[in-house]
Amino acid sequence: MNKTRPRPAVSGVASADRVLTVLTAFQVGDVSLGLVELADRTGLNKSTIMRLTVSLETFGLINRMADGRYQLASEVMRLNAAYQDALDLERHVMPVLQALTDETGETASLYVRHGAYRLCQYRVNSPHRLRLHLQPGDMRPMDNAAGAQALRTTLEKACALTDPYYSSGVTDPHAAAMALPIFGAGDEMVGALMISGPASRLSAERAGILREPFCKAAATLARSLGCKAEFAWS
Repeated sequence: MNKTRPRPAVSGVASADRVLTVLTAFQVGDVSLGLVELADRTGLNKSTIMRLTVSLETFGLINRMADGRYQLASEVMRLNAAYQDALDLERHVMPVLQALTDETGETASLYVRHGAYRLCQYRVNSPHRLRLHLQPGDMRPMDNAAGAQALRTTLEKACALTDPYYSSGVTDPHAAAMALPIFGAGDEMVGALMISGPASRLSAERAGILREPFCKAAATLARSLGCKAEFAWS
């Protein structure tokens, strides 16, 4: 039976704000933070921080180390796992892929980076008999195809893009594709949204015609995944 932790002695919105200010001071790459670093990042004085860290320790969110520094604790990992489960990437991606295939008639996919390769994670195949026969789990090289270019794109560059990437005959001489990078919560790269088809059908001209529904689908997916950035192509 789990022992119920006592509630910390804080009350009111201002106190909650200060507690969260301390917790969110930790950044990616931080192993631990000292009082001086926490004070610099939060703008709070040391005595206030020490009082607030007691509450955070009570709830298992941070640990005070033997040298007096603080590090994030296991409760943060549990909350992250709960968040990841709640996010359920497939639930967000598959409806967008299906709608995109229904509207464009082409195969819609989400690719992710997998070392020196790009991996097809989700896919809805075109209803046309003439189509590319790839399935989720298949891998392609990180070459100059549209999907690979999208996966190499930083958030800063992605925000400045005015059009999706387009390629024809790169990985496969008979295949063409258009792609955009998809970012999610915390502006983290999620993958590359892509539509693909025979080069004879998905020409550069037709890609231009499909630009609007494709960009709309990419923006819808990014927003549903928690991305707050503004993109020139949207």
